[in-house]
Amino acid sequence: MTMTHELGLHLNGLEQLQIMLDQDLRCPIAKTLDIKMVEAEDGRAVFEATPDKHLYNPNYFVHGGFSATMMDFACGYASMSKIPAGKSVSTIDLKVSYHRPINKDTGLLRAEGIVTSSGKRVIFSEAKLIDQDGRLYVSATSSVLVFNLE
Repeated sequence: MTMTHELGLHLNGLEQLQIMLDQDLRCPIAKTLDIKMVEAEDGRAVFEATPDKHLYNPNYFVHGGFSATMMDFACGYASMSKIPAGKSVSTIDLKVSYHRPINKDTGLLRAEGIVTSSGKRVIFSEAKLIDQDGRLYVSATSSVLVFNLE
C-alpha cells in the first residue's frame, strides 16, 4: 500500500501534498535523511534539511546522493501537485548538477522544485538547492511518468 492509498485515491496530488504538509507526513527515506516538505502549491514544492557529518562521503563532504534525493523530492512533489485523483508519478530521469560542495557547516538547505511543462503522461520540472544566503549548491531537471493507481 502506498501513501496515496492511505491518504485516499479520491484526492488529487495537490490535496495529498497539503495533507502531508499539514500533518508532517513523510515517507521513510525523508524521515531517515530528515528532509521536510515546508511548502506545496500548484506546480511547486519546497523541502528543507540541515546536513550533518553522518552524510559525509570519504572526502568529508556531504554525499551527492543526499542532495540528489532532495532534488528528486522537489521535482517529484512539484510534479505530483499537477496530477488528478487516482494517479501517481514515478521518476523517469533526474539530471543533477553539483555547483559547490556541502559540509556540516553549510547549514539549512532549501530545495525548490517547479513544474516547467505538464502533460497527461509526462511532467517536466526543475529544482535548485540553495543555502540561507541564496548560494546555489545543486540544480536539477527531471521528468516523471504519470500512471494510474489501482
